[in-house]
Amino acid sequence: MTDVLMEIRGLSKSYPGVVANDDVSFDIGQHEIHALLGENGAGKSTAMKAVFGMLRLREGQVRLDGDDISHLSPQDRVAKGMGFVPQTNNIFTSMTVQENLEMGAFIRRDDFRETLEQVYDLFPILRDKRRQAAGELSGGQRQQVAVGRALMTKPKLLMLDEPTAGVSPIVMDELFDRIIEVARTGIPILMVEQNARQALSIADKGYVLVQGRNAFTGSGAELLNNPEVRKSFLGG
Repeated sequence: MTDVLMEIRGLSKSYPGVVANDDVSFDIGQHEIHALLGENGAGKSTAMKAVFGMLRLREGQVRLDGDDISHLSPQDRVAKGMGFVPQTNNIFTSMTVQENLEMGAFIRRDDFRETLEQVYDLFPILRDKRRQAAGELSGGQRQQVAVGRALMTKPKLLMLDEPTAGVSPIVMDELFDRIIEVARTGIPILMVEQNARQALSIADKGYVLVQGRNAFTGSGAELLNNPEVRKSFLGG
């Protein structure tokens, strides 16, 4: 079996008068962290949503574990092994932390208690607050709930849309540490992230989109040291 878990080929998406993504292609390997970067309007979140099946492609193909999933609904992609954490509205605020996590296991027919314990081991604060309403948590803790709920599906791949949006630098660093820990458990991660420098510092591979196209591709270290990327996206 190949080490490539997901293949994205020629992904193109347009709206009336606007090309959001144009021939975007990349592979995601096992155990890897991949960062999709670019300025506002570059097509990052559009690409993420298209990969997850929330948007219909104009052209392109998405393969997961060798299977063409390009025409599957988001729900069917979850069943195939995709976990997705949207940027907003990603928790049930009136439910407790544990109820949120249990909701993540809705597609499972097996005993998910072991996975629940693994999530609590990964995010100890959630164990402490498991009976508290999720809406009462801090922004960083809410993101941990959202990621934990996606992990309850036992995904083959975890996709995160702007996981550190709106949190403090300290919380951002903590979330990135947790993302590294998730990848170490064997689950590859694809994330869209505005904090480009920090994302590239933990990424095995990065992609910089400019006007919907792959403008730069390389390891996190390569892109951090690329003069053009530094000047245009990293503040010099």
